[in-house]
Amino acid sequence: MLRIALILSLAAVPVPAAAATGKVPAPSEADRAQAIALLKQLVAIPTAKGRGRVPELVDVIAVRLKTAGFAPEDIVRRPVTIDGEQTMGLIVRYAGRDPSLPPVALLAHMDVVDAVAGNWATEPYNPVEKDGYLYGRGTQDNKFGVAVLVETFVRLRRDGWRPGRDLLLAFSGDEETGMQSTRAVIAHPWVARAAYALNSDAGGGSVTAEGRPIAFGMQAAEKTNATFAVKVKNRGGHSSVPRDDNAIYQLAHALTRIESTRFPVQLNSVTRAMVARVAAERGGALGEALTRLTTAPSDAKALAVVRRYPDVSNILWTTCVATMLEAGNAPNALPQNATATVNCRILPGVAVESVRQELAGAAGPDTAITLVGEAVESPVSEPRAEVTALLQAGLSTTYPGATLHPTMSSGGTEGREYRRAGIPTWGAGSLGLVLPEDSRAHGTDERIPLRAFGRELDYWQEVLTHIK
Repeated sequence: MLRIALILSLAAVPVPAAAATGKVPAPSEADRAQAIALLKQLVAIPTAKGRGRVPELVDVIAVRLKTAGFAPEDIVRRPVTIDGEQTMGLIVRYAGRDPSLPPVALLAHMDVVDAVAGNWATEPYNPVEKDGYLYGRGTQDNKFGVAVLVETFVRLRRDGWRPGRDLLLAFSGDEETGMQSTRAVIAHPWVARAAYALNSDAGGGSVTAEGRPIAFGMQAAEKTNATFAVKVKNRGGHSSVPRDDNAIYQLAHALTRIESTRFPVQLNSVTRAMVARVAAERGGALGEALTRLTTAPSDAKALAVVRRYPDVSNILWTTCVATMLEAGNAPNALPQNATATVNCRILPGVAVESVRQELAGAAGPDTAITLVGEAVESPVSEPRAEVTALLQAGLSTTYPGATLHPTMSSGGTEGREYRRAGIPTWGAGSLGLVLPEDSRAHGTDERIPLRAFGRELDYWQEVLTHIK
């Protein structure tokens, strides 16, 4: 009798769906609502530099994961102190069946660029649902990635699924301002041995207002962000006795020569494919010029055409542009110092020092050009067939018929740090935005389409459950 009672009591215990059937159920509406609730909770914590709130956000995530059954030893904080303020990286391990296999790291960042509240129609850190969108700082960059990945871990564990290899949440606390916590995360033994990383901050694409897919990218490379100070010094003097050697004029002439500096066309496997695709899509004179440059990169006529389209030409060559000026110390004194800031976006494989020397040669001998801060060079992550197929399968789940294309970013993400550390990294995600209206990262009234956000649960389930 006791044995029968025991059998009956065990039969009453619900068996996780994946354990019972071998399949993970699709996300439910309750799952989507829970993910939105977590995103709102994260957005409400202002994690911009100077506010010291990243550790608080980490605590929220840790509680959510522990409640779902993740062991405390699988949740690792990586605190970093920067300018007297503590921020933090976070690593979470979803243990796989074969610990001998190198893990896969899943990237997102928890910090945001601060918001000017007076310029917003809503309160930046008070998330608001309106017109099918969720408004708030970080909704798009990149707390949606944090929320979706955390909730996918929670749901897969709830349903009894276990990965073949370890999967790692690898979250940064200062991606926007220096990536020191990113480096601390990468240095952890779990992350350091990763086979590759998937970056939720570097995927996605664009759709029409009706939701039809237009273009979706998989970041495989990014330009190096290097900032240079261009300085001219002078003995100065009284403004009533002007001389030819005026520091401001010298700087102006140097900047004019820098403006005229042209870097050569340099294509890698990723940008070559991007150029071919843009040429086919845009056609006309631009398409012809782009096609011509793939075989004759110095063709003057083709270069003249492409330079009229900076949104396209920036993938062809290194760019440098003056962005700030500072000069003089009094209105009635000849300037003793004049400084310009020149920001360069340098192609992968091009040394930062070679660009500095090019600028110095153009500026002339009386001008000093120095690197400001650090410029992190990173290689191209050559696309792998199995990873591309994996991410394409995820995209096909959310936007059937859409095709994924490798891309190079002119902006920067923490993917550069992983690539520099020898961990191939690709952008992942299928967040579909209506451009340019929805492209508001770092700007006012940042928002995310709720329908697109909900689809990300389907995307990441498809991807994570099919990682080999």
